[in-house]
Amino acid sequence: MMIDTVVVAPGGPAGSPGTGVSWPSIIAGAVVACAMTLVLLAFGTGLGLSAISPWAGSGVSATTFKITTGLYLIVIAMISSSIGGYLAGRLRTAWEGVHADEVYFRDTAHGFIAWALASVLGAAVLASPATSLIGGTAAGVSQGAVTSAAQSSSPMDGYVDTILRGDPAAQNANPADARGEVVRLFTRSFRNGGELKAHDRDYTVKVVAARTGLSQQDAEKRVNDVVTQIKADIDAARKATASLAFWITASLLLGAFCASLAATEGGGLRDGTWKRRR
Repeated sequence: MMIDTVVVAPGGPAGSPGTGVSWPSIIAGAVVACAMTLVLLAFGTGLGLSAISPWAGSGVSATTFKITTGLYLIVIAMISSSIGGYLAGRLRTAWEGVHADEVYFRDTAHGFIAWALASVLGAAVLASPATSLIGGTAAGVSQGAVTSAAQSSSPMDGYVDTILRGDPAAQNANPADARGEVVRLFTRSFRNGGELKAHDRDYTVKVVAARTGLSQQDAEKRVNDVVTQIKADIDAARKATASLAFWITASLLLGAFCASLAATEGGGLRDGTWKRRR
């Protein structure tokens, strides 16, 4: 009598003990998480939280970002990550012959990987809007004419303006040229949080006096008031940027936790072991 010996090699079909990762379920969970994020972003925009809008032409600024916006970002991350993680755990193929602790770990890993993939996909899809959103906050006061001047001017323009600087009260002075020069001057001075130098301040006062007809004292007071307002706006923009970064970080961390936990629940319900784990 002959006895045939059958050897089962590891690494069978997807979902078997030899395959620890079920990529179809992970991809499905990540796509759903991204879709839910977009839906909730649109819903938040409809509620008036325009600061979280991912579309061009709108976004966070120093005056629009509030704590409610940060809390809503966390809500979005928790809901979308939980749904995506649950699907990643629930849709995976059941593992036979795997210890319960190992199954629990793999389910958790499935949720975490689904969250990571969703984060990467979301960053790729919203890369340009997110850049403008962060940049718009960091710029703060530079959202107006200063930004336009910074984009259209050369780094050498400031030095050329200094060389060719004339008397603002001259009759042949072009108002448009004086305005453009002051814009470039302010851009260069305040772009990186700097100060308006003394000679630049004196020149600006002369330009204001010549353009508006104010006395030297009144023109100087107006320039000082505007400079003070610019500094306040820049400071508010920096604080808003820091707040936004904090809330985004918090939402990502909570999203990872929710996705991992939801995946263990989905996998446990799939195998009928969720209640026993609790």
